[in-house]
Amino acid sequence: MTKTKKSRVNYNRYGLYFIAPFFIVYIIFSLIPLLSTFYYSFFEYYMRQGIIKIGPNFIFLDNYAQIFQDGILFKYAGNTLIMWLMGFIPQIIISLLLALWFTSTRLKIKNTGFYKTIMYMPNLVMASAFSMLFLQIFAKNGPVVNLLMDGGYLQEQYDFFAKTISTRSLIALMNFLMWFGNTTILLMAGIMGIDQTILESASVDGANSRQIFIKIIIPLLKPIILFVLITSLIGGIQMFDIPQILTEGNGGPNLSTKTMIMYLHDLITTSKNYGLAGAVSVVLFIITGGLSVIVFRAFRNNDMVDVKSTTRK
Repeated sequence: MTKTKKSRVNYNRYGLYFIAPFFIVYIIFSLIPLLSTFYYSFFEYYMRQGIIKIGPNFIFLDNYAQIFQDGILFKYAGNTLIMWLMGFIPQIIISLLLALWFTSTRLKIKNTGFYKTIMYMPNLVMASAFSMLFLQIFAKNGPVVNLLMDGGYLQEQYDFFAKTISTRSLIALMNFLMWFGNTTILLMAGIMGIDQTILESASVDGANSRQIFIKIIIPLLKPIILFVLITSLIGGIQMFDIPQILTEGNGGPNLSTKTMIMYLHDLITTSKNYGLAGAVSVVLFIITGGLSVIVFRAFRNNDMVDVKSTTRK
């Protein structure tokens, strides 16, 4: 007797067909430019007077040495960090309070969907349009200055964009308004995912609202807070459009609002120093990855400490 082999259709290749477009697009538009950036960061490659092409000439680490010798990148990194913190700290605090209010079973706030829509709407507005709006509202002859003068709070016209603190505050305010709604919704989702019986048991055992918030809600929200912190940190490092438009590209006053991406933009468009721009891009990549790993490990270590302390008890 001869055994007949049953033919089987292998469907594995069809899965490869479906995911192939993603990998093709990723390789062409992401991976190749990324590797090219690393490659050209070791070369002298720029345009002299915008016409004469110099390079590419291999100079190894000279571009990186120039970045750290000038100290310019550190100054712009400090500006970026300050403005990010000015926007993120009130963002996480207010978003957490709003998330607690909207998910509270005691308050029972109605029409939460409407409020979430209103809070999220600034996130849908383009940052460039948002910046142009603030540029007109807080102008020297704008409505805010006129309103403060009519109310007697100002004796003369005040230029918000001529002072470091006011310019940085406006940039931080715009970042806050654009992202606090998104953060609130994420934190609300995290709180709603907490088993309510845990909170009720803690309340029955005599825990007050502050203790429930600190001892139960915050530890259980750590994954969401970690996600918000890392994504906000990456977005802060990439801060460009708002200060670029608000300061008309000069990072004023006295370069106090010039960010790292604005510096990179000037190298590419104005100086046309592609080799130095590649080195700056690589440094930004390392900074972003390093900070993300530090934040992730810090939260992870805290979780391990909490688990060990609870098991010992």
